[in-house]
Amino acid sequence: MLDNNLKTQLKAYLEKVTQPIEITASLDDSDKSREMLALLKDIKELSPRISLTERSGDGERAPSFALNRAGSNMGIRFAGIPMGHEFTSLVLALLQVGGHPPKVEADVIEQIRNLEGEFRFETYISLSCQNCPDVVQALNLMAVLNPNVTHVMIDGALFQDEVNQRQIMAVPTVFLNGETFGQGRMGLEEILAKLDTGAAVREAAKLAQKDVFDMLVVGGGPAGASAAIYSARKGIRTGVVAERFGGQVLDTMGIENFISVKETEGPKLATALEQHVKNYDVDVMNLQRAEALVPGDVIEVKLTSGASLKAKTVVLATGARWREMNVPGEKEYRNRGVAYCPHCDGPLFKGKRVAVIGGGNSGVEAAIDLAGIVSHVTLIEFDSKLRADAVLQRKLHSLPNVTVVTQAQTTEVTGDGAKVNGLRYTDRQSGESRHVELEGIFVQIGLLPNTDWLKGTVALTNRGEIEVDARGQTSVPGVFAAGDATTVPYKQIIIAMGEGSKAALSAFDHLIRTSAPADEKIPVAA
Repeated sequence: MLDNNLKTQLKAYLEKVTQPIEITASLDDSDKSREMLALLKDIKELSPRISLTERSGDGERAPSFALNRAGSNMGIRFAGIPMGHEFTSLVLALLQVGGHPPKVEADVIEQIRNLEGEFRFETYISLSCQNCPDVVQALNLMAVLNPNVTHVMIDGALFQDEVNQRQIMAVPTVFLNGETFGQGRMGLEEILAKLDTGAAVREAAKLAQKDVFDMLVVGGGPAGASAAIYSARKGIRTGVVAERFGGQVLDTMGIENFISVKETEGPKLATALEQHVKNYDVDVMNLQRAEALVPGDVIEVKLTSGASLKAKTVVLATGARWREMNVPGEKEYRNRGVAYCPHCDGPLFKGKRVAVIGGGNSGVEAAIDLAGIVSHVTLIEFDSKLRADAVLQRKLHSLPNVTVVTQAQTTEVTGDGAKVNGLRYTDRQSGESRHVELEGIFVQIGLLPNTDWLKGTVALTNRGEIEVDARGQTSVPGVFAAGDATTVPYKQIIIAMGEGSKAALSAFDHLIRTSAPADEKIPVAA
């Protein structure tokens, strides 16, 4: 099951295990059970501290396996074969169950251990989802640290009947005690904030006590991280406040144009950005959303938590989000057939009919990926021709289960009240309204800047982008901006990083000039 390279790496990790690990496999006579058993036997052979027990008909999902420390029930189960993006989740679970201490701050560990009540988590994932491992790893850690927490990871593609019964059409989807708890990427801090309702109040009180920053960066994506690093290297008091550190990079699958790095994935790059920032004396305030900017000699950034932060200069790097179609039915059926991440949610639509909205590179790439999973893809493009690169178009047109519809304006998402059953579009040539029956819609029509909270404060274009000059200066003195939220063309990671660095240098220059003493007459030597 595991190749020699993976075995060598995993064996080195398992040498850190200090406690005996018991693996209990719940199996049936399926090929997937045999595949899982082969994986577990490979793992068992890599460490003398691991034992393996095989069971059938024990009432658990099959195939699945539980991880426990000898003599205790850790409450961790994998219903599915955790390869792909979830292999790291398996490795971390083995280490933590085996007694290796997690890389989590002591106060977070204490917060987990102090949770009271019973928490039975189930997380539906797809193995191609880059957002799912964060959720799985966070909940597994909670199960290790608190006996009142259990967690099972469920591969939606393997347990399709459950997915259909629970009408799951987006991953990750988390259930707590049988009720929907959340969808989409969630880190440990976010999960704890939802469970420990007093945590937000305590955090807001702590934020309100912070001293004035020399430079406050709003946003934790590539532009924000670069700005923070350049600021901290100047030796000034630097803070980063972010709704989600990593930003949209966390939702990016493959990155092959980041100069000097042949290829990587968004979550890996986001982790590297955060680690780099934390190498410096930067106050990182994650899971905090800005709601207002108050200009002045000391600039104030108000947060939705009720707290506010003050700074002498501010760098706005709030990035962008997926653009929505803004048609009837889209919001009603979000995560019930309407999706924005084909890599994450595509496997849930195996054998079904889907549409992709958008004929640019993102849309055509999504259609190509989905064509290998679903029964049929209908690509809808508003323009008279696709805008994707020629090589992508050639690949798309070679696929037998793809239909391309151009000059089509999507007008409505239709459904049965529970899930999507089609979309309606207008033929822009004939004016005729047409309906396509399908089960999923993937929207790939570009980005919108996250600048709604800045309206009336800094100058924005009619598209909502922050107007900046060549130095990154906005219309407000002391406030600079960088990245996808600005008027700078070409929304690329490497460009955002450069713009973030430039904005920080400009803000530092502003600090020096505004804090310099007033001009005095310089005496002239006789």
